[in-house]
Amino acid sequence: MSHLHEKDEVFAAAPVLPGVHRSTVDQDQLVFHLDIFLLAVLAFFTVITLPRVFTRFSRASEWTQGLFLYYAKLEAPPRPRRRPTQIRNAATVAARFGSDDAPMPDAHAHIPRRQIEGKRRSIAASLRTSFFFPPHMPALSTTAPTFARILRYPITDLTLGQIVLLTIYFSLLVYASLYKSSLFTDPLRAGFVAMSQIPVVVVLATKVNVIGILTEYGYHKLNYLHRYAGAFLAIAANIHTLGYVYQWTLEGVFYEKLQTNHVVWGFTATACCDVLAILSTAFWREKAYNLFLTSHLIAFPIFLVACCLHQPGMTPYVLAAVGFYGFDILMRLVRTRIVTATIHPVPELGLTRVEVPSLNAGWRTGQHIRLRILSIYGMGWWGSTEIHPFTIANVEKTPEGMVLMCKKVGDWTEKLFEMAKVAEYGEGGAGAGREVTVMLEGPYGGPGHSVFASYSGAMFVAGGSGITAAVSAVQELIRKDIDGLSRVKVIELVWVVQTHASLTPLLPVFTSLLEQSTMTTLRIDVYYTRAAPSEVGKMELPAGLSLSAGRPKIAKLLEAVLDCTLSITFGSKTSRGCLAGIAVAVCGPPGLGEDVRQVVGSVDPRRRNAVRGVELHEEAFGW
Repeated sequence: MSHLHEKDEVFAAAPVLPGVHRSTVDQDQLVFHLDIFLLAVLAFFTVITLPRVFTRFSRASEWTQGLFLYYAKLEAPPRPRRRPTQIRNAATVAARFGSDDAPMPDAHAHIPRRQIEGKRRSIAASLRTSFFFPPHMPALSTTAPTFARILRYPITDLTLGQIVLLTIYFSLLVYASLYKSSLFTDPLRAGFVAMSQIPVVVVLATKVNVIGILTEYGYHKLNYLHRYAGAFLAIAANIHTLGYVYQWTLEGVFYEKLQTNHVVWGFTATACCDVLAILSTAFWREKAYNLFLTSHLIAFPIFLVACCLHQPGMTPYVLAAVGFYGFDILMRLVRTRIVTATIHPVPELGLTRVEVPSLNAGWRTGQHIRLRILSIYGMGWWGSTEIHPFTIANVEKTPEGMVLMCKKVGDWTEKLFEMAKVAEYGEGGAGAGREVTVMLEGPYGGPGHSVFASYSGAMFVAGGSGITAAVSAVQELIRKDIDGLSRVKVIELVWVVQTHASLTPLLPVFTSLLEQSTMTTLRIDVYYTRAAPSEVGKMELPAGLSLSAGRPKIAKLLEAVLDCTLSITFGSKTSRGCLAGIAVAVCGPPGLGEDVRQVVGSVDPRRRNAVRGVELHEEAFGW
C-alpha cells in the first residue's frame, strides 16, 4: 500500500492557497470502500437471482445451450412422446381462438370451431406417456407485479427503475466527492473518485459481461449504465482538472506546471475522457457510428496509459479494467467462428437471409450473434471491418443450419442486400444465392434464466424484423412439446408489419408451424398498418392464421391467451394448480414494447394470480 501514501505526498508537496485546505480523510480508503459498497449491491442482485439460476441449470441440457456455436450431427428424430391435453371448457377455447360465428375483427382468416374441436379430440385420444416439464421459477416481477409495473414506467428513454438505480449510483459518487471535502477547495478528491470508477465503466462496456452473467442481464441491457457511468467519470475528471487549473492560475504557476510530465499526462487523460464522453452521445452513435467506434478504439487505450503515467497509484485500478477487458476479448475470440454463408435477398421484407449450414447448434431462442462480412467486393474496405448484431431466426439442430434475417436499416445492410440481389439475378439464377465468408461472434443475450417451455402459456408480439426471434421461440416450443418437454399448451403469435405483402415470404413458415402444432393450441395473427388492395381479402390462409388491417388490440389478445390457458389442464381436473404462468415476449420498436408493457401491467390481479403470473420479456430495437 506504499503507493497510496506516495500519491498523497506528491499532491501535498504542491503549494496551497490561503484558505484552501485538503481533506484529512484517507482518500484511497474512501474510494476503495465506495467500490466495495458497489460490489455489495452487485452481490445483492446476484443473490436474488440465484433461485432462477439453480432452477434453470438443474437440467443438464441447459449447461450446453447459449454458450458456443458448433455443428452437431443430426440424428433421426425420436418417436414423439404424446400425452393428452384436457380442455376444461372447449367452448371458451373456440370462442377465444376463433369460431365460425365470431371471427376476429377485420380478419381475413380464422379457425373454424369444428377444426378446433377435432384437434382437441385427436389430442385427447393420444397415447398416455410420461412427460418431462422443465422446472419453473417465477421472476420477481411475478411476486410483486404492482412494484414491477411502477419500476417499468417510462420516463424519456429510461424506465423509472433505471432512473432510480442511476440516482442511487450518482448519489454515492456525490457522497464520496463531498464527504469532509469541497469541490472548490479540494480538487484531489474528484480525481480519486474518477479513478475508482474506471473498472466500473469498463466492465459495463464488455460483451461477455461479468455483471450480466451474475444478474441475468445481457450487455445490451446494461449499456445505459455504461454510458452514464462514463459520463459521471468524465465529470469527476474535469472537476479534478479544472480545480487544479484554477488553483495554479491564481498562484501564477500554471505554465510552470505544464512543464511537468505527470501534469501533461493528466491533461491527456482528461482530453481522452472528454472525447469518449462527447462522441458517445446519442447524436454521434446514430449519425456517425463509425466515428463513435473509432474514438473508442483510439482514445480508450491512450486514456489508460495516460492515467498510469499521470499518477502511478492509479495502476491497480487500470489493471483491473484491463483484466475485465482482456477476459472479454479472450471469451469473444473463443466464441468467434469464421465460416462460409449463403446470402439471399427477400425483397418483400426488405432484408437479406443469411444461411450458415456449418453451424447448427449452441444457441438459445432469442439470442443474437454479431456478424461481419469478410468480403471487400460489395462491402468495401470499411464495410468488411464492421460488425453488426442480428437475432438468430431459427431453432438449433436443423438441416439448414443457422439462419439470420438482416433488415435494411443503414448503409451496411443496404450493401449486403445489394450483394445478395446481384447474385440472385446473376448466372446462378433465382434461389442460387451467393456464398460469402463471414465471421460470427456469439451468441449473446436471450431470455436470461427464463425457460419459455416451463410456462403454461406464451404470447409473442413482434414488430417488423422482430419476427425472427418470435418464430424461433415458437418453433422451439412446438418441438419440445412434441417430445413432452414443454408445459406450454397455448401460444399466440402477433406480428405487426407495414404491408400485407410481408406475409408472403413467411407464409410457408407459418403454415409449417400450424401443421406441427398438433399438441399445442397455436394462433398466428398478422396485422398490416398500410392500406392494401381488395385482393387481400381473397387470400387463402391456413386455419389458425389471420391477416387483419390496423394495429393489434394487445389487451384483447392477451385476455384470449389467459382464458385459453385457464381452460387447459394436464391429465386431470385437479391439475389446474400446476399452472406456471404466461410468458409475454415482445421484440420490435420501442413504441410497441411500451404498448405491451402497459397491457401486461394492467392485467386483472385475480386473473394474474389464477394463471400463476404474467411475465414480460422485452427486446426493443434501438440504442
